[in-house]
Amino acid sequence: MTRYADIPKPIRSGIVVVDPDRGTPQRIIVLQFNPDTLERSVSPQSAGGSGDAGGGGSGEGDRNEALRLKGPAQETWKFTAEIDATDQFEIAAPDGIHPQLATLEMLVQPTTAQLREAMRLSQKGSIEISPIEMPLTLFTWGSKRVMPVRLTELSVNESAFDVNLNPIRASLSIGMKILTVSDLPAGHRGADLYMAHLAQKERLAAAARGGGLGALGLGGTGAGALSGRG
Repeated sequence: MTRYADIPKPIRSGIVVVDPDRGTPQRIIVLQFNPDTLERSVSPQSAGGSGDAGGGGSGEGDRNEALRLKGPAQETWKFTAEIDATDQFEIAAPDGIHPQLATLEMLVQPTTAQLREAMRLSQKGSIEISPIEMPLTLFTWGSKRVMPVRLTELSVNESAFDVNLNPIRASLSIGMKILTVSDLPAGHRGADLYMAHLAQKERLAAAARGGGLGALGLGGTGAGALSGRG
């Protein structure tokens, strides 16, 4: 019998719901299969806004702001997750994958208790009712990517069912926005986690090998172009 004891067990990506006050995990959602691809979009928050795009600045103020940032870049992630009960025959699934789907859907839904409390306040004549605050949600993709996020998209395509019409296979399109210090109040645990995530990016960037001017055709006298004396 062949054994593969030396093969490391793959790390799964997942979502962790955290109590923002205590910092303790309330629920851990481990994705059954790691997505094959990730679509990431990083948009800089330029201080000059959209007015300085195009053929030229619209004034002295735009030129002064050309190299300035007003905050962290806005980053979004999109990926497709698969859930398949038939791949886990050893685990009883009388409800199919209803529980897994419901767990993900509750990341973007208030609880019945929260809705009842909001209705109670409304019936009492409260003039202003604060929006319902959801728990802090973290997305993890290995130890080097742990970040606070807000789900912005959850599209479910159920593709197989058991005899009781419980879904047993589904594909989920998940979109999320990374929450930065610009999105969270000062002192919020999520803001601290974002800073740790950004610091990890800085460490990885520092570990990258630098290139040489010669590879860009700027060696020797060509380097003068960098100083404006080309």
